[in-house]
Amino acid sequence: MFNFDRSGSVGAGVIARAGCTDLARTGGEQLESVFTSPHGPHLHYLILVFLLGAILAPSLSAQQGQPLHPKYTVQFFQLQVENQDQRMAYRDVQPTGASKGKSVLLLHGKNFSGFYWEPTIEFLAQQGYRVIAPDQLGFGDSDIHYSFYQMAGNTKALLDHLGIQQVCLIAHSMGGMLGVRFTLLFPATVEKLVLENPIGLEDYRKLVPYIPLQQQYAAELSQTYEKMLDYQKSYYPGAWKPEYEVNVQDQARVLDTGEYPRDAWSAALTYEMIYEQPAVYELSEISRPALLIIGQDDRTVVGKSHLPPNLQSVAGQYPELGRKAHAAISGSTLVEIPGCGHIPHIQKPDQFRNAVVSFLAGGSSSR
Repeated sequence: MFNFDRSGSVGAGVIARAGCTDLARTGGEQLESVFTSPHGPHLHYLILVFLLGAILAPSLSAQQGQPLHPKYTVQFFQLQVENQDQRMAYRDVQPTGASKGKSVLLLHGKNFSGFYWEPTIEFLAQQGYRVIAPDQLGFGDSDIHYSFYQMAGNTKALLDHLGIQQVCLIAHSMGGMLGVRFTLLFPATVEKLVLENPIGLEDYRKLVPYIPLQQQYAAELSQTYEKMLDYQKSYYPGAWKPEYEVNVQDQARVLDTGEYPRDAWSAALTYEMIYEQPAVYELSEISRPALLIIGQDDRTVVGKSHLPPNLQSVAGQYPELGRKAHAAISGSTLVEIPGCGHIPHIQKPDQFRNAVVSFLAGGSSSR
């Protein structure tokens, strides 16, 4: 398996890319000789041209966007899952401000890794918190596996490994579904829970037709950088900024490697997990203090492209979904952020941080 770093390079893949460069140079020289030869082009040279296009085109596509400059080192935690050795990537950042003696656990969404939490990590560390930001198995630099129960168990094992007994948990999007599961399984470990535009506030099985796993895998295999870019733009309705593209590049960094079929399979399994393991019916069982931060322009629906026409304007209505979740979670606090899409911690960082700091400090934020 390749080991990725945040510059977009790939351990063994660096060699592969170097090989492609050499192949391109050699192929170009051979191609020139073919068309200047009195004997004319030969079939194997034409095949070479075709293969060069197939090899180099994805590489050019995946290099679009801004370069990745990670601020925090990624470490690895070794664990066994279903009798297989796995490794879980994580960032463990110590407080840079006066320590509060508390830890914050950050759980990422489906199309992201812990990388997109970096500005939030820096802020929380300045506020005196130790911050743990893992890549769930199958995401970022971690190995592969799919079940919210298993993910929650893996995350608890990581905290045990780090000697952390209790955390304030901040969870975004798919991470929100995981955060709910983690809180229900390990309530004593969660001091407070923050759900940021979590998906799963509605049962997708009642909205989106079932997609067989192999069909979803085929769709993931057809991904391109441009498709990923267009989809992530939907997270910021009418408010896209060029600096957001760094998160697209993080998502797309395996497109030009031999790892992408594995990554596509991971994405397909994740879609199936989200579809088949709803958490919405268990929100009322959350017993820990909870804060909901909801961007009001968000209309995210997992499988939205498959929604029947009569449900296009019904599903993904986050203002309504947030209020229903607030009513379901006893004693919870709801912060609604107008003019904000799916990712408040990126699009409206000041409002997100103010709500989080007030909540973690014991205050109440509501609008």
